[in-house]
Formats: sequence, structure tokens, C-alpha cells
Amino acid sequence: MKQPLIKRIKRELEHKGTILDIYSDYMELPNGKIEKWDYVEHRKGAAAVIPILPDGKILLVRQYRNALERFSLEIPAGARDSVTEPTIECASRELEEETGYRCEHLQFLLSLRTTVAFCNEVVDVYLAEDLIPSKQNLDESEFIELETHTLEDLCAMIYQGIIQDSKTVAAILAYKDIYTTRAARKNVDRE
Repeated sequence: MKQPLIKRIKRELEHKGTILDIYSDYMELPNGKIEKWDYVEHRKGAAAVIPILPDGKILLVRQYRNALERFSLEIPAGARDSVTEPTIECASRELEEETGYRCEHLQFLLSLRTTVAFCNEVVDVYLAEDLIPSKQNLDESEFIELETHTLEDLCAMIYQGIIQDSKTVAAILAYKDIYTTRAARKNVDRE
């Protein structure tokens, strides 16, 4: 199916932030009308990690989110230091800084775009197992509490609307898929 032609005619910078720039895009629609759309550019990209403790519980961080005006339960994550920093290095750094654990071998889990209607942010999510205790090293502006939960409890929290952060929801559900596949394989191997 041929998609209608939508064309950006002009982009104007409205605000330059620390990691985000906000633009007004003037778009020509298929009917010839010109509309103004908001566009948010995430200049660095980000990475996140879902850390699995030896007992199978998942380690999360609870931190204040200004946009929500409340605390949010999430997987550890953060922006890359530069656009050239590999996301696996960013995920490794954020894991250790936020949780006080490190991991020798992160496994790529998925890549997601958090808000496609108006923002270009990409977050690569990694799985961390075989965690090694280290030292938490929070930024001055980070006030984080650590929590551990079972996969089942986290899935229930997603469907109850307690966990709403998109990267966290996607990571937990992707891990659930991997976890149930592993469990099924183990059952087949035992038979």
C-alpha cells in the first residue's frame, strides 16, 4: 500500500536543553495543508539493563520523576555520555552506578523507541545475570532506592498500572518471554 506523502518544510529550534532539543516542525500534509508539529530530539540515546539476582529476583530502582510528579519503579538506565559511546558500555556503567552491582557479560535484549509520536529517543536494553557486588556511585541529583521483586509480582504491577515506564514494561515482558522459554526447555530436558 502506498503511503501518502508528508513532508517537513521547515524545522525551528525552540529550546536547547542538556540532552533534549525541542523543535517546531512545519509539515505539509497530503491535502496541501501546513501544520505545526512538536519534535523532541534526544541527542545522545540511552541504555537500560534488567538485572537478575542469583535468587531469580529482579533488581529495580525507585526514583523521583519530575514529569510524573512522583516516584517511579524502573530498571536502571541512563543517557549515553556521547553519541559514540556503545550502549552496552552505558548500560554497564548505569548498572553499577545505580545499583552497586556489575556484570561481566551483558546480553542485548531489545531496542525500543519510547515515544514515536514526537521524540526520536532510542533505548537499548540489556539483560544482566551473574551479578557481582560492587559499589553504588550515584550522581549528585540521584536519590535512588533499590527494590527486588519476583517476575510474577512485576508482571502483576504492570497490569495493575503500578509500573508504567515504557522501557521497564518492555524489558520485564521480554525477560518473561526468555524466562518461560528457558523453563520450558528445562522441563523438556528432564523428560
